[in-house]
Amino acid sequence: MNQVKREAEQRGETVTTLIEEGLRLVLAQSQQPPRRERVTIPVSKAGGGVLPGVDLNDSASLEEIMEGRG
Repeated sequence: MNQVKREAEQRGETVTTLIEEGLRLVLAQSQQPPRRERVTIPVSKAGGGVLPGVDLNDSASLEEIMEGRG
């Protein structure tokens, strides 16, 4: 308690103010969400690409192929 009184005096604050500030800091820390572990997303190394005759830039022909009309 003596250390608290000295600290409050050095800061020009009351002991009550110093205690309130400390409680605010403790409560603010407990309200922060816990740190989550970093997730590594797998990347496919499969080769191949698109089927012959499929043009990914031609949405009309893609729609026909997907609906079985192409």
